[in-house]
Amino acid sequence: MLIDEKTFEQLKCKKSIKILSIESSCDETSVAIVENGRKILSNVIATQIDIHTRFGGVVPEVASRNHITAISNVCKKALSDANLKIEDIDAIAVTYGAGLLGALLVGVSFAKGLAYMSHKPLIAVSHIKGHIAANYLTYEDLKPPFLCLLVSGGHTAIVNVKTYTDFELIGTTVDDAVGEAFDKVARVIGLGYPGGPKIDNMAKEGKANIVFAHKNILANTYNFSFSGIKTAVINYVHNQEQKGNQINVKDICASFQKEVVDELVNKTIKAVKQFNQNKIVVAGGVGANSKLKEVLQEECNKHGIKMYVPSLNLCTDNAAMIGSYAYYQLLSNKEVADLNLTAKATINIQ
Repeated sequence: MLIDEKTFEQLKCKKSIKILSIESSCDETSVAIVENGRKILSNVIATQIDIHTRFGGVVPEVASRNHITAISNVCKKALSDANLKIEDIDAIAVTYGAGLLGALLVGVSFAKGLAYMSHKPLIAVSHIKGHIAANYLTYEDLKPPFLCLLVSGGHTAIVNVKTYTDFELIGTTVDDAVGEAFDKVARVIGLGYPGGPKIDNMAKEGKANIVFAHKNILANTYNFSFSGIKTAVINYVHNQEQKGNQINVKDICASFQKEVVDELVNKTIKAVKQFNQNKIVVAGGVGANSKLKEVLQEECNKHGIKMYVPSLNLCTDNAAMIGSYAYYQLLSNKEVADLNLTAKATINIQ
C-alpha cells in the first residue's frame, strides 16, 4: 500500500529521517538505526556462527530459534546505542526476503508488531538490494548509476544499478552461489564453516597449480556456474584419497579461489565496458575476500574504473544496509507494507 500523502509530505520535510531496520535472513540477528540512508546511528549484530560451526553450516530451525531468543534484546540495544526511543523513529524497515523462511518470519513478525505498537510506517526491503546499499554507508559520495557485482552466500549476480531503486539484472548464477561454493569446498577439505574466510586465509599460503574447471559453457554470457568447479574439487580430493595421496589443502584453496575470482572479475569488467559504466560496486559477504578485491582493483586500475567495496562489517549480513535501502525506497515511491506482509524465501533482484 502507499503511505498517505500527509504523512509522506511530513517525512519529506524532515531534515532527519531515522529508520529502525531489522535483518534476520540467515544466521545474524541484527537491528540498526540509520539516518537519511547514509549515517549509521547504531548497528547491533548477534551472530550465530559459533552455534552453526559444529554442524558444518547453517541449520534453518536452529537459526530461527536463536533469532527468537535474540531479537528483542538486540532491538533494545540498538535504540540504547543510538540514545533514542521508539518515539524518535520515523519508520520501521525489515528484510522480508530472500533467505531462510523461518528466520525471515521472525524478523518480519517482530517488525510488524513494532510498527503496529508504535504507529510507524513499515517498509519491506529486499535483502539483495540491501547488500548493494551497504556501499552508501561506506561512501558518502557514491550515487547511481553504477555496475554492481553481487557476491554472497545465497546470490551471485551482475546488476546494472540505474537509480537508487531501479535495477537491471545482467547475469546471475544458474546453480550454486559463490559463497555457497566456498562453504561446500571448505567442508570437503576439512576446513569447516564458514568456508569463505577460511579458504581465503589458507590460499595465501598455497600455489594455484591445480586446474579444476576445464571448460566454461557460459563463457559467452554474463551468467555464472560454480557447481562444476565445486564438484571438480570434490572429485579431485576423493581421487587423491583413493590413491593414498595426501592432499595439499593450501594449493587446493589457492587454485579454487583463483578460478572463481578470475571468472567473477572477467565478466564484471566485460559488463562494465558493454554498459558504459565507470564505477564498480561490490556487494555481499564474498566482497570481503582479499583475492577478489586485489584482482578486481588491478583490473579497475588498468581500465580507469573506480571500485567501491563496503567496509568489512558491512559486507556480511547487517541491518544497517536494510535501513539505508529503506530510506531510498520510501522516498522513491511512498511504498509501505501493511500487516499482511509475509516472508519470502526467494525474490527477484529487479
